[in-house]
Amino acid sequence: MVKTTTMSDLDIDQSTEIAALYYLQEVTQEELARRYNMSRSRISRVLKRARETGIVSIQIRANPNLAWQFEAEFQRRFGLTKLLVAINQPSEETQRSTTGALVAAYLDQILTDGMTVAVGMGRNVASITEAPSSPTPRKVIFAPSIGGSVHGAATLNPDHIARRLEERFGGRSKTLYAPAIVATREMKEALLRNETVKETLDCARRADVALVGLGDLSEDSNLIRMGLFTPQELTQARVAGTVGDVMGHDFISIDGRSLGGMIEGRVIGLSLQELRGINNVIAIASEATKTAIILGALRTGAINTLATSLANAAAVIALDDATKT
Repeated sequence: MVKTTTMSDLDIDQSTEIAALYYLQEVTQEELARRYNMSRSRISRVLKRARETGIVSIQIRANPNLAWQFEAEFQRRFGLTKLLVAINQPSEETQRSTTGALVAAYLDQILTDGMTVAVGMGRNVASITEAPSSPTPRKVIFAPSIGGSVHGAATLNPDHIARRLEERFGGRSKTLYAPAIVATREMKEALLRNETVKETLDCARRADVALVGLGDLSEDSNLIRMGLFTPQELTQARVAGTVGDVMGHDFISIDGRSLGGMIEGRVIGLSLQELRGINNVIAIASEATKTAIILGALRTGAINTLATSLANAAAVIALDDATKT
């Protein structure tokens, strides 16, 4: 008779032991079930839990030679410091998850006690939080770098993402009590005089690392999902030569120029110029619709690290060649 064992009965040492036998020594689940007097389904759940808690971290990397070639080319063309390229995936959701996992692993390498991370908005930045928790908690501050929205999914707001990053990496998170966009410049100036808002944004400005999303102008864009723009307003922006936004603040052209426009002077958050003062600005853009905004963002000179797909990396190089003046 198989002994009934709950996950609460399994301490971390035993879970680690089972995971090591399965992944490193290729012991089958059937054999593990016999050794530990458990059902195979229980072993399967132990292995799943090991992945979820960070005991096991599985990363499928792009061809290292190809990734290195892309990184060298991006460094030559755009002065990029680091390129993280994820293998191509069949859906946008899995592409975001794969790309976000690469960024999470990269942050595990570079974050140390005392650092501050400025946190942007959107699905790509949020995807970082889906990766297993870091095995080494750190004393890091996560500060929202732009306000939020009551429309769309709350999980895409910087405040929520900052809290999730705190859970994953350790440290603490701050809250920015302000909307991303206000009706007038006067309202913005009044909010920026608020001590709580000012303190959080000042913390974000002093960050060592910034996590930013790059938004395209499709009808599925984060700006529409969060109720910040209508499809008609984004159409107007496209006509004006805009290819997308950097962190919901600056609208830019394909040659990297900030175009201002409808929300100029009304955004509560860090500007492109302020991002340039941060040592490592990490842009995450996984979707195939974002080739133009990736290129435009790289041409601003504000991006130090880019995380994207292999397909996007190739498309950006081709578009760069096609649009050089």
